[in-house]
Amino acid sequence: MHDFCFTIPYGLVLVAGGIIGYAKKGSVASLGGGLGTGLVLILAGYLSLKAFEKRKNSYLALILETVCAAVLTWVMGQRYFQTSKIMPAGIVAVIREVDALMTGFYLYKIATGGNHIPPKAE
Repeated sequence: MHDFCFTIPYGLVLVAGGIIGYAKKGSVASLGGGLGTGLVLILAGYLSLKAFEKRKNSYLALILETVCAAVLTWVMGQRYFQTSKIMPAGIVAVIREVDALMTGFYLYKIATGGNHIPPKAE
């Protein structure tokens, strides 16, 4: 599986979450965090997709994806441990687990040399 297959939808979900957080609670932090990290992830996914189309790997994209997912894992973990409420802490806990899975996936992609480029068909 290629990283951009997960990264672009992941970024779109973060953008949507930031907009929903702002619309429901007026949270500028949610808007900034969701839009900021979501757009960076969409950009990284796009860079990875374009590199793949050229039959190359984009290590810049993999590093951006890994850093964003790791930071989100840490931030969401901090938010979860600071509150004892079921909501929104429960949602934050789920998001944290997704972020941790994405961080692991990106680290795996880095460790295995990026996206597998199939040989050119003759």
